[in-house]
Amino acid sequence: MNPQAKLIFTTSLILGTTITISSNHWIMAWTGLEINTLAILPLISKSHHPRAIEAATKYFLVQAAASTLVLFSSMTNAWFTGQWDITQLTHPVSCLILTAAISMKLGLAPFHFWFPEVLQGSPLMTGLLLSTIMKFPPITLLYMTSPSLNPTLLTTMAILSVAMGGWMGLNQTQTRKIMAFSSISHLGWMTIIIIYNPKLTLLNFYLYTIMTAAVFITLNSIKVLNLSTLMTTWTKTPPLNAILLLTLLSLAGLPPLTGFLPKWLIIQELTKQEMAPTAVIISLLSLLSLFFYLRLAYCATITLPPHTTNHMKQWHTNKPVNTSVAVLTTLSLVLLPISPMITAMV
Repeated sequence: MNPQAKLIFTTSLILGTTITISSNHWIMAWTGLEINTLAILPLISKSHHPRAIEAATKYFLVQAAASTLVLFSSMTNAWFTGQWDITQLTHPVSCLILTAAISMKLGLAPFHFWFPEVLQGSPLMTGLLLSTIMKFPPITLLYMTSPSLNPTLLTTMAILSVAMGGWMGLNQTQTRKIMAFSSISHLGWMTIIIIYNPKLTLLNFYLYTIMTAAVFITLNSIKVLNLSTLMTTWTKTPPLNAILLLTLLSLAGLPPLTGFLPKWLIIQELTKQEMAPTAVIISLLSLLSLFFYLRLAYCATITLPPHTTNHMKQWHTNKPVNTSVAVLTTLSLVLLPISPMITAMV
């Protein structure tokens, strides 16, 4: 892609995100979401491969439908209450429509079917943007409207997301689809706590972004798109593969790594809210996700590929590891000991 065009699209992404997260008026928030959607489409379809064009089309249709619902929800609320302020969403029908719209924007179950397909058709770095930055504006809108939303509905959707994200990721062999189902599962954890402690949702999102960015950039640097290729990369950069193992375990939420922190705090908060059965269910369902993270980690570091493999082994490279990978993996592994400071900051 032309560097000038890439600069324009990247700037538009930042602009759209900034407009949405800083607006109080529904029309401005909707405008930011639309700018974001239009800016990411060329980045999805830049390879001109039929699958990339299909992914861009699916993404456009789903996001257009979700944006229409956001606008419809805000107009319904303004019709009944005279309020265009985002925090003044009080009409029950508007709240219901908005929950569906934000779920479509995020890829939260049961509106999650588009996300793995779109991620599979996108390049790895565009997949990173779709999994992190593109989810920030809808999460912000959810954060601002959380006092008005239905707790039972959100809890049900959250448990469904963790279940579907874990269950549907079990038999995947494509790394991008595995990361998509991982994202759906993490969104369930963020959604379940947003009514009771919205700041925990944001903390979970920030830590999820750090860990996902570390995994995506690592996969991009070793050029891995499926598990069979991942098995042959141990010859290319052994240290990077070893770090990938730890980052994946952190994403799975195993102590003493960073990914354990949000799960621990969310389970603690749910128990305080007398929702211990919910905490038990969501914890058990996250074991499904743990299986495919372990399988990824196993393929990356522990297994030797069979001698009859169709993939050529990569030459060992002495090229220095990307600085961003070093920083992100360090943050993905060592933040748990300073969790009191992090919780004090949020």
